Amino acid sequence: MAYQRRQIKLLEQRVSEPRKFIQVVMGPRQVGKTTLVTQLLKKNRIPHFFISADTVPNSDIVWLEQQWEVARIKCKQSGAKEFLFVIDEIQKINNWSETIKRIWDMDSRERNPIKIILLGSSRLLLQQGLTESLAGRFETIYLGHWSFAEMNDAFGWNANQFVWFGGYPGSADFISDEDRWKKYVSDSLIETSISKDILMLSRVDKPALMRRLFELGCLYSGQILSYNKILGQLLDAGNTTTLAHYLELLDTAGLLAGIEKIGDNIRKRGSSPKFQIHNSALISAQRQELFDEVLNNPEQWGRMVESAIGAHLLNYSLTEKFKIYYWRHRNDEIDFVLEKGGKLIGLEVKSTGVKKASGMAAFQKTFKPFKVLLIGNSGLSWQEFLKINPVELF
Repeated sequence: MAYQRRQIKLLEQRVSEPRKFIQVVMGPRQVGKTTLVTQLLKKNRIPHFFISADTVPNSDIVWLEQQWEVARIKCKQSGAKEFLFVIDEIQKINNWSETIKRIWDMDSRERNPIKIILLGSSRLLLQQGLTESLAGRFETIYLGHWSFAEMNDAFGWNANQFVWFGGYPGSADFISDEDRWKKYVSDSLIETSISKDILMLSRVDKPALMRRLFELGCLYSGQILSYNKILGQLLDAGNTTTLAHYLELLDTAGLLAGIEKIGDNIRKRGSSPKFQIHNSALISAQRQELFDEVLNNPEQWGRMVESAIGAHLLNYSLTEKFKIYYWRHRNDEIDFVLEKGGKLIGLEVKSTGVKKASGMAAFQKTFKPFKVLLIGNSGLSWQEFLKINPVELF
């Protein structure tokens, strides 16, 4: 599990540094955040105190202050020169960032040697709290959905299995019973992410609409739809601003993103987002068909492959800090455009069963990119592409 090992080493390195810190580990549900830190605590000899706000109803600042006082007592009793205080699902606590800032600054003045690790599954709420209250006091590590290389290492999955069953390690035990696997993903992952990481923590006036938007995004993953067309697919849709906001919430929960169009001025917010799921399991779990049925349908399987490639890019973009766009002009289209350090890379996916015109020549003429890459057919196979870290292309 190369990616997961890299994150473990990074966290170990930061924990071993003598300075005090607030380390934030964020990412979608069920990708191993708690497991990562638990392994670190077992391996590391630093005394620690681990709590979870997910198990405490109506967690508030009083509860957090009480737990912090327990950490201070344990730290003093240990007699150690450093102490780890780990708080899981931190975003569940009201005004968490302001409270942590106040107590952290107090501890710093009193030279209490407590290091803080915060875990959370709502990227939007965590980033808001960090930038508003904890500027200059924290570092982040993002843990995305598992890659093909990780699922292959851990469970021996081949590329086809990864495209269909996706990158949720907790679901791997259920794939021999596909109906059970779909129920697990739908109930324990999708519904829990929506209800706990979005609806309980953000203002959503029309939760049924947001759920329908998610279902529509999974159905059309890899395709470009204008907001007006999306409105036409939904009942009681409200307006485009509402849909854009709901899509942002789904994105920060690690479920569904809307990739923007790149324009002649390089960055241009398009009116037509390209739906892209974060994990291909989110599509499979909602389909009536089974794995073998879709695998033997070239057109449907081609769509699944393209969504898996998009998810691969999307997850790595959050850890490697590159941007993802799509490009379309009249009949010319490039599936994905990557941008990092002023360099552009165009990616065109030619998977089995999906017929479309090539936009490579027009894209090269318009943007003069650093490089273009064909995935599938006569280019790099999609199986090989899923094994690489896309940032290596730059």
